[in-house]
Amino acid sequence: MMFKDKIRQLREILQIPQRKMAAALDIDTATYCKFEKGERKVQRKMLPIIADLLHTDETELLTLWLADKVVYEVADESVAFDVLKVAEEQVKYLTQKDLQ
Repeated sequence: MMFKDKIRQLREILQIPQRKMAAALDIDTATYCKFEKGERKVQRKMLPIIADLLHTDETELLTLWLADKVVYEVADESVAFDVLKVAEEQVKYLTQKDLQ
């Protein structure tokens, strides 16, 4: 599931109007609508506010948000899967290095 789909789904379940989400984020409703359509990117600093409004785990939203960033960056590349494998190995290496 993509970030935009998750926030739309949760907002609809909770029956929160887009205008209320926009007001809490201090943006106009049209901008918020573009978030849910994937036409604009949510700023990282907005994630805690969105998680709070939607009564969901911020880590889950961050994971989806970051995954979307990666996908948009590599999806059109013929080596996308190779890039992801190498990135995964690099993350594992850096994580293990930090534990030492």
